[in-house]
Amino acid sequence: MTQLSIPAPRADDPASRPAPARAPSRVPDRIRDDAEAIAVAHRLADQFAPDAALRDRERRLPWAELDALSASGLLAITVPRAFGGAGVSTGTLAEVIAILAAADGSIGQIPQNHYYALEVVRAGGTEAQQQWIYDRVLAGERLGNALAEIGHKDFKRRTRLIPDGDGFRVTGQKFYCTGAVFAHWIPTLVVAEEGTEAEPKPVTYLAIVPREAAGVSIVDDWDGFGQRVTGSGSVTFDEVRVERDWVVPFLASFETPTTIGPFAQILHAAIDLGIGRGAFAATLPFIRDRARPWIDAGVARASDDPLTIHHVGEVRVSLRAAEALVRRAGRFVDAAQQAPDERTVAAASIAVAEARAATTTASLLAGTRLFELGGTAATLDGLGLDRFWRNARTHTLHDPVRWKYHAIGNYYLNDKLPARHGAL
Repeated sequence: MTQLSIPAPRADDPASRPAPARAPSRVPDRIRDDAEAIAVAHRLADQFAPDAALRDRERRLPWAELDALSASGLLAITVPRAFGGAGVSTGTLAEVIAILAAADGSIGQIPQNHYYALEVVRAGGTEAQQQWIYDRVLAGERLGNALAEIGHKDFKRRTRLIPDGDGFRVTGQKFYCTGAVFAHWIPTLVVAEEGTEAEPKPVTYLAIVPREAAGVSIVDDWDGFGQRVTGSGSVTFDEVRVERDWVVPFLASFETPTTIGPFAQILHAAIDLGIGRGAFAATLPFIRDRARPWIDAGVARASDDPLTIHHVGEVRVSLRAAEALVRRAGRFVDAAQQAPDERTVAAASIAVAEARAATTTASLLAGTRLFELGGTAATLDGLGLDRFWRNARTHTLHDPVRWKYHAIGNYYLNDKLPARHGAL
């Protein structure tokens, strides 16, 4: 007998308001280099994969898995070596996320904004701010996000940063706050009114808000049909006190070329790549062990059906191409981090856009072919195989791939450099 998916908790349900994350129970392991980061990611993926379908079906938040991720040291692998971290390459980070996302798409997405916030601090924070946040991460603390807002057709941010003595107060509401449920700190996009009274100028900052600060309220009300346990719900800030040292320039970081944008985008590409890999890995044994060949194939096993074989090859090629483009994009991002200027950052953005276009196609194709080749039996709810397509379809909507193709075409045809902004 199959189990039907249960709905997400309503905002007025006490279960939708989980308690804050516990303090790290121990100092995390210290990962030394890229190879160790990959090895640790594989070990964790093996632990996370067996219950992925159950967590998805029951909307069971992966608290134990996030604690294991923290303890492993993986959340500190982008901390520069000068500050005590492994300082891994962008390609290695993307591969780590893809490995985790293949095991569980939600877990693969949760740390995306953690790494993104670290990149914002690296690019725009003071040395003292960098040391402070890196020390927190090396101690095992997690960063979430409160960036996006809903309810308006524009992209203006309405969460305010208001001066308060020697610090500030934050007031506003956010949604799509992936990872905030599990976080110890919530990097939050805020707007301050600067300039003069006659000519106020809105300026955007990233305020790093303590999860347990008075006035912070988190509701796990994300009810999308995919990426169900990412904790991508709502965060409300009611006159929340933040210290001056917890506020980092945001849009000012884009006035000169930085890799914040392409860095964020390659992590999204890695999530989609991992989900596609997971779907492909689930497809092969299902075809071998459970699927039936079509009668016109004239074969006894589905794995000998020539059209099935063709489509398996098609998915594998699509995923391989996406993998290659993600690795290539990682090299472009690394180069731009070392020597950021208009051209290197633009080249990195275009390389990442190419990777995102490929991973979008590959992940959706892999999820679709799982059903086409597995047949009706693959749709049984108890198997949970639909989570791969649901996760891919949900996450690939994050920002429109049609605009990736536009940016790529405009770059090569008209030498038009892509816009620099903080789109996540």
